[in-house]
Amino acid sequence: MVNKNSPLPLYYQIEEHIKTLILSEELKAGDTLPSERELAERFQTSRMTVRQAIGNLVNNNYLYREKGRGTFVSHRKFEQNLQSLTSFSEDMKSRGLKPGNKLLHFQISPVADDLKEPLALEEGELVYTVKRIRLADDEPLALETGYIPVKLIPNLSQEILQKSLYRYVEEQLNYTLGYAHQTVEAAIVSKDEYEQLKIKKHDPVLLIYRKTFLEDGTPFEYVHSTYRADKYKFKINLDRL
Repeated sequence: MVNKNSPLPLYYQIEEHIKTLILSEELKAGDTLPSERELAERFQTSRMTVRQAIGNLVNNNYLYREKGRGTFVSHRKFEQNLQSLTSFSEDMKSRGLKPGNKLLHFQISPVADDLKEPLALEEGELVYTVKRIRLADDEPLALETGYIPVKLIPNLSQEILQKSLYRYVEEQLNYTLGYAHQTVEAAIVSKDEYEQLKIKKHDPVLLIYRKTFLEDGTPFEYVHSTYRADKYKFKINLDRL
């Protein structure tokens, strides 16, 4: 499995071999990696060489360590391209996963002062508040709270929210979603969030704020979400001006 006559360092060969096992899912998320001693015997090399390979894989999030328990295969992160406007459901389906959500809160109320400007609403106009846990194959990925003007979707229901909202408004209401402004920042998970997302206290999360517009510039929704940083990453392609 390693070639001692190769110009490639032994630790790199071991690292690539383990990475291949992870990407091919011969080693699955949550699997325990053999001990350094076992791997050193298997590859006929020193434990220091094995330790360097494992350290690199930990640094690149292929593996993670738990003190007193061992080294484990990390859960793969979901990658979202920031250059396209897609819904959570569309993202998950494109990866062959089953999207879902657990509705925590759904109500109609007069627009709050801090939402008037983002949603271009006047005093007394009504908004839906929708709070839900977003799931992929029944695993929680994000905690999302969204605000939508009632006048845009007068008949929004819990049943509709169980499916893709974007698809519903485009196919059933003939709206055209145009663009969105989105910001992402890092934070430490709060108590309510780590209980809902089933992660550890003080784990890092990604805070995402998205303001979505219809094609004519009408604000359609304002959403803030807390995504698990161990599950999600964002990608953007940059062109030099």
